[in-house]
Amino acid sequence: MTLSDTLPAAVLWDMDGTLVDTEPYWIAAEHELVAEHGGTWSHEQALQLVGNSLVASARILQGAGVRRGEEEIVEYLLDRVVASVQRHVPWRPGARELLAALAAAGVPCALVTMSYRRFAAEVVAQTDGALRVVVAGDDVVHGKPHPEAYLTAAERLGVPIAECVAIEDSPTGIASALASGARTLGVEAVVPVLPQPGLSRARSLEQVSLRTIAQIGAGRVVDLH
Repeated sequence: MTLSDTLPAAVLWDMDGTLVDTEPYWIAAEHELVAEHGGTWSHEQALQLVGNSLVASARILQGAGVRRGEEEIVEYLLDRVVASVQRHVPWRPGARELLAALAAAGVPCALVTMSYRRFAAEVVAQTDGALRVVVAGDDVVHGKPHPEAYLTAAERLGVPIAECVAIEDSPTGIASALASGARTLGVEAVVPVLPQPGLSRARSLEQVSLRTIAQIGAGRVVDLH
């Protein structure tokens, strides 16, 4: 059996912290917003927002003293992060290379992110068409850790979710991918990826090859941590 025969039906990519290293942009925007309202925002508090839906994050920021509506908070954060990405897209190590290799091998890829579509579009525009489908936070009713976003991506690609590999970095995103039934690879970024049943792990996408993706897609749990 050749490698092309064993590759998964699709690869579903998280964005922030997985494909691009934009978590520092979000954290900086959060600090700025909370400070404007006379509050303080710790790095530990910021880490609790990683992987959340933007509305869920907005509610937590309200709890930290931000006196704005949920959607107003979301738009504030998006404006600042989009502006940062327009200046510079900080790709995660190995991400563009793996995405290009999957595209060259004919494996369809989707972006599954809780960031809104107007932000995701800035990243997708620089992937040379490798990402065929985008499911964004404003496309779904239930954000991660609910599996809706991953199930929607597989449906839009026309492939069974059980034949997909999802790549994630946050506990919330990993929970979403696993709950959907996708084979899941957790790649550490700003928060630890702890071992759990059925979860493959890597410290960096630089460790991950097409063969690794094929092994995970075939049901093997690979631990490169």
